[in-house]
Amino acid sequence: MREARTVRKDEPVQSTSEPLARRLGLGDAVLIGLGSMIGAGVFAAFGPAAAAAGSGLLIGLVLAAAIAYCNAVASAQLAAVYPVSGGTYSYGRERLGEWFGFTAGWGFVVGKTASCAAMALTFASYAVPSGWLQRVIAVVAVLALAALNYRGITRTAQLTRILVLVSLLALAVLVVGIGVGGDATTSKLGLPSALWTGGPYGIAQSAGLLFFAIAGYARIATLGEEVRDPARTIPRAIPVALAITVVVYLVVGVAALAAAGPDLLASSPAPLATAVRAAGAEHLVVIVRIGGAVAALGALLSLIAGVGRTSLAMARNRDLPRWLSAVHPRFQVPHHAEIALAVVVSVAVAVVDLREVIGFSSFGVLIYYAIANASAFTQPVAERRWPRALNVIGCIGCLVLVATLPWQSVAAGIGMFAVGLVGRLIVLSRRTG
Repeated sequence: MREARTVRKDEPVQSTSEPLARRLGLGDAVLIGLGSMIGAGVFAAFGPAAAAAGSGLLIGLVLAAAIAYCNAVASAQLAAVYPVSGGTYSYGRERLGEWFGFTAGWGFVVGKTASCAAMALTFASYAVPSGWLQRVIAVVAVLALAALNYRGITRTAQLTRILVLVSLLALAVLVVGIGVGGDATTSKLGLPSALWTGGPYGIAQSAGLLFFAIAGYARIATLGEEVRDPARTIPRAIPVALAITVVVYLVVGVAALAAAGPDLLASSPAPLATAVRAAGAEHLVVIVRIGGAVAALGALLSLIAGVGRTSLAMARNRDLPRWLSAVHPRFQVPHHAEIALAVVVSVAVAVVDLREVIGFSSFGVLIYYAIANASAFTQPVAERRWPRALNVIGCIGCLVLVATLPWQSVAAGIGMFAVGLVGRLIVLSRRTG
């Protein structure tokens, strides 16, 4: 175990650039967390989860929430001591060593860059009919949100507040519409026998699918350098945002199952649209489209902010090109990192469709949180807010969920990490050679 060196609460770890401005309060932090978790996943995840476990997806959701809670409190505990940009990249470096930190940061930056492209394309698919116009709209969305992020974190928080409220309103309308539609009934859930139709493996796989949909709470920690009174704010914001998200997913999941049943949900590429049709509320399908588009925008906005800050932290330590560590003198944002991200994502959405080929992103986020739990486990008693047992459970849970991924996702994830780790080894050897 590495002993943590003394870190000033208002300075980034090993900073080689100007610190970011602390402008986010508790409400802002919670809303940014919600924006990253109540994304397009809530409009799509219940279909594949139902295919894996039937009504047992509700057990899978509880399991995913338990693992997410362990990961969330680990991130919160670390962020209270190391309130800097970079999230687990910075924590891994401080508690476990540079290679662990790089592994977490590399998996996050590469995986979430692909997720940015996927969210942009998802937004476009909800916003316009199929065709070449979708890619144009996706690029416009990326550039517009990157430009907003460029103007400062307070602008990001303001737009996130609007997008989250619209998403929650759309989901509330859907749930109420299903309830009054006349055709929804709890008998369609098939309780209690249908809870176990997928078996332990199916339930675990549904937990993995739903975990990926809600795994955005670390975005708050990633922005730790911009949170006011981080030692107090972050440990409060992360659990609150996660709790709200889990309640939302649970309510929506029960409503969708009551409307359509697990078999119909499992066969649908748009499970919430199928649910409102099955409930006799077909006029609400337009709400699904609006809600899905807005939620995808919210997820994209928080992803751009998170990837930019992690890139900044890695560049400060020369794990990415030093050029990316620049901080804008007026807007106090990592403007070079955000420009580079906008360019890469725009090119990606213009030429390829990453909505179906980002399994390695799922692999990467689980490794990321496993390292977060391992880092939190090493913290001394004076820095602890939650018991070490939660760190053990969280780490094991992440590795179990990795085992439920399709082999193609595992292979892609291993390849992604191999490229990054070998590349870093080559760069370091050249620096010292």
